[in-house]
Amino acid sequence: MSTQAPVVFGTEDLLKTLCNSVSRVLTTATQQPIRYSGMVQKIGKTCLKPDIGCFVLFDGGFSGLVVLNFSAQAAMELYESYMLNMGMAREDLAVSYTSDEVNNVMGELMNQMVGDFTSRVERELQTHITQNQPKMLVINKQVTLSIGANLDNPEARRVSFFTGKSNTFYLELAVDRTEFIKIADFDVEEDRDPDALFAQAATGGQPPASNAGESDNQRLLDSLGM
Repeated sequence: MSTQAPVVFGTEDLLKTLCNSVSRVLTTATQQPIRYSGMVQKIGKTCLKPDIGCFVLFDGGFSGLVVLNFSAQAAMELYESYMLNMGMAREDLAVSYTSDEVNNVMGELMNQMVGDFTSRVERELQTHITQNQPKMLVINKQVTLSIGANLDNPEARRVSFFTGKSNTFYLELAVDRTEFIKIADFDVEEDRDPDALFAQAATGGQPPASNAGESDNQRLLDSLGM
């Protein structure tokens, strides 16, 4: 009798799950196609880069760090598309990527993206991870992240994303080298509807706090040794 090989879920599979969450949430939020490259880059370390750098730590069944680096053009396109989709008038929108409103919205979107990812991990891998509050920085120089993410044997990857207007932003993931091996059959729970999440936000949901203000930015840079 033949023995079927177990299903193995590794770093690239985790990365693809995260990429799908980013694309899915941003496409729903902005009503614009958000796609990612079919090629992934192995990198030695994760970095925050200009013009807006965002990061989230997660921990639990496995630990990791998610970084999103946006150019000013990509951030403003996503911000404007999201706010217009939520019913805001164009004349009421912020005009600079350095504004607190833009950073708050990007923090809200990142919270939704990583939240979608952690939910998928819990359903598909039957393990649990928790995320901290997204941190946002408007920066004009590269910052290498060596934040204590409890990573013993880290692997880092970078993927390029493209907005509806072909602006580029980058996702970086650092995660402990690990493999999930399926040893028993189980049913995957029903997927969450991202439209419901944004509908809730439109009817009074509050975006998470971000480190967009100048004093908060400086405190975070100080904690990173900058």
